[in-house]
Amino acid sequence: MAVSPQVFPARKRRPSVECSISPKLTDLNLVNSLLSLSQEISSIKPLQCLLRRNSVSAINKSKLLAILFEDMLRNPVSSLFSPSTLLCFEEMYIVLQRIKTLIEDCSNGSKMWLLMRTQPLANSFHELTLELSTILDIFPVKEVGLSQDVEELVVLVRKQCTQSKPMVDPRDEFLRREVLAMLDQIKKEIVPDHSNLKQIVETLGLRDNSSCREEIESLQQEIQNQIDGTSKSDIVSLIGLVRYAKCVFFGSSTTQKSDHHHHRHHRRRKSMSDVTIPADFRCPISLELMRDPVVVASGQTYDRESINHWIESGHTTCPKTGQTLAHTELIPNRALRNLIAMWCREQKIPFETAGTNEKVNGVKSSKAAYEATKMTVSFLVNKLSVSQSMEEANGVIYDLRALAKTDSDSRACIAEAGAIPTLVRYLGSDVSSEHPNLQVNAVTTILNLSILEANKTRIMETDGALNGVIEVLRSGATWEAKGNAAATIFSLSGVHEYRKRLGRKTRVIKGLMDLAKDGPANSKRDALVAILNLAGDRETVGRLVEGGVIETVSGVINELPEEAVTILEAVVRRGGLVAIAAAFEAIKKLGVILREGSDNARESAAATLVTICRKGGSEVVAELAVIPGIERVIWEVMGTGTVRARRKAGTLLRILRRWAAGLDTNNVVDSLSMMMTTVSTSGTVLPA
Repeated sequence: MAVSPQVFPARKRRPSVECSISPKLTDLNLVNSLLSLSQEISSIKPLQCLLRRNSVSAINKSKLLAILFEDMLRNPVSSLFSPSTLLCFEEMYIVLQRIKTLIEDCSNGSKMWLLMRTQPLANSFHELTLELSTILDIFPVKEVGLSQDVEELVVLVRKQCTQSKPMVDPRDEFLRREVLAMLDQIKKEIVPDHSNLKQIVETLGLRDNSSCREEIESLQQEIQNQIDGTSKSDIVSLIGLVRYAKCVFFGSSTTQKSDHHHHRHHRRRKSMSDVTIPADFRCPISLELMRDPVVVASGQTYDRESINHWIESGHTTCPKTGQTLAHTELIPNRALRNLIAMWCREQKIPFETAGTNEKVNGVKSSKAAYEATKMTVSFLVNKLSVSQSMEEANGVIYDLRALAKTDSDSRACIAEAGAIPTLVRYLGSDVSSEHPNLQVNAVTTILNLSILEANKTRIMETDGALNGVIEVLRSGATWEAKGNAAATIFSLSGVHEYRKRLGRKTRVIKGLMDLAKDGPANSKRDALVAILNLAGDRETVGRLVEGGVIETVSGVINELPEEAVTILEAVVRRGGLVAIAAAFEAIKKLGVILREGSDNARESAAATLVTICRKGGSEVVAELAVIPGIERVIWEVMGTGTVRARRKAGTLLRILRRWAAGLDTNNVVDSLSMMMTTVSTSGTVLPA
C-alpha cells in the first residue's frame, strides 16, 4: 500500500530510502516510532505563500494521529499485536514519512519552481491523503483498545481523508498564469510591467537582494534535480526572470562587508564565486572550473570547450607546455571529471557538462532566458551610464561582474550593449585611490567578459581597454586587482595575434614579473600562467629573458613548482643560448624538483634539463652531475614518471653517461637499446 513513485515529480534527487521502508520494529516500539514521526510533522512550519492549505491540512491530520498513538502508549492493551495490525502500522509509517518528505521538499526548494508545480504537488498531497484514508479504513480500533474519545477521533480523521479533494488555491493558480504570461512577453522582447513583476516576487517572499540570490541558487540547484530537458529549460527561463527582478528592484551588495555578512548569515548553498576552486580543477585556458576535462597529446588536461576553441583557431601546440601536438584527438579524463563532480557535490555547487556556448548549467538556453538576459544587461548598462556616484557605479559593475561569470550569452550581451568602454573609465589610478573595490570589480568584469572568444577582439580593439588593464597590472590598488589584470592578459593571449602584440609591450612583461615576485600566492599564479602563455611566442621569449624571467621563476620555484618549471621548459626551448646561460643557476633547483616534485613538475624538470644540457655543453652537464644522488633520482623518474618524463629521463641519463665517459654530449643518440648497453657495460661513477 506504499505510495507510488509517480506521486513525486520526475527528479534525479529521490526521497530517501527510509521514505518507502518501514522500520524493523515490533509492537509498542513501532507505535512509539509512529508517535515520534507524527510529532515531527506536527512541528513543521506550514508552507507560507504557496500550497499553504495543503500543507496545513496534512500537518493537522498528523497532530490528530499523534493523539491516537499517545493513547495507545498510555493505555496499552497488549504488548503484542497481530500480523495484520503490524502491517497496518508499517504502512502508516511509510505514508507519514512520505508526507514529511513532501512538505520539507516544498519548503526547501525554489519558490518559483514550486509555483510552476502547484497542480502536480497538490495531487501528491491528495494521493497521500487517500492512502491514509485507506489505512484508517482497516485500522483495528477494537484490537488496540482505544478510548471512546480517541475512537471518535479516528472516525473524524478517516472522514476528512475520504472527503478530501485535490485543491489548488485560486490565488496560486492566478500567480502561476501571471508568471507564464510574463515569460511569453519576454520571449516577444516586451519588457515586463515593473509594478506587476514586483508584486509577483514580493508575493513569493523575494523582498531583497539576498532572497533573490538564494532563489537563483535554488533554481540552479533544481536544474540538477531534473531529468526532463524541457523542465530544465523552463527553470533557466525563471532564473533569467528572477535575475532581472533582482537587478531592477534590489540592486546589489556592493561592499565587502555586506557580502561577508551575506555569506555568513544568509547563504544556504554556494555559487562559484563563493569558493576557491582547486588549481587542478581549473582549465589552464579559461581559468574556470572544468566541466568536461579532456587530455591532449602532450598529456595536459583542459576543458573540452576551451581546447576545442584553441585547436579550431589554428594552433598546433599545447597551450601550457608549448609542445607540438602529435595529434588533435581529445581523450576524456573521466577520473578527473568524477573528482570535480564529487567536489561540487560537497560544496553544493551545480555541476553539469556544458556542451556549447549556448548552454547554462548544461541546459540549452531558452528564448525567454536569452531575452531576459538582454533586458537585464540593457537595464544595468543604462544605469551605469547615468550613475551619479562611485558607490552607485560600483553596485552596477558588481552586478555586471556576477552576470558575466554566469554563461556565454551573458558575456555576449554585456559586450554588445557597449559596456566595455564604460568599464574602462573605472580602471584608472584616480578611481582606485578612493574606491579600490570599484577598480577590482571593473577589471574582473573585463576578465569574465574575455572568456568569450569574440569579446577578446572587442577588448583589444576598444580604445583604452588594454592600456587600462596594463595600468591595473602595474599599479592596481589591491593584489586582487593586479591578479585579475594578469588573468585578463592570460585570457587575451590565448589568441596568437594578441599574444605577439602583448609580448611587445615592456609594461606587460615588467608588470607580470613584479607580480610574480612580490604578490601573494594566488596573484603569483595568475602572473605565471600569463607569462607561460606569452612564452609560446619565440620573439616574446627573448624579451622575457631580458626582463629576468629565469631569475623570477627560480625565485618562486619552491612555492609554485609546477608553474615555474613549465615556464623554464618553454623559455629554454625557445630562448637560445642566452636563456641557457641564464638558466645555469637554476640547475640545482631543477634537480630538487626532479627528486621531490609532482609528476607534471618532474616531467617539465626533466625536459628542461635535457634542453639545457644538450645546448649548454659539458659545463652545464658537470653542474648537474655534481648533484648528490642525481643518477638514482633519474632512474626513479624512469621507473615511476609519466610517459614523457620517463623518455626525457632516459635521454638525460645517456647525456650524463656520455659526459662521464668523455664523449660529446651534443650528439646523444635517443635509443633505448643503446642506453641500456651503456648502463650495463660502464662502471663509471658520477662525481659526488
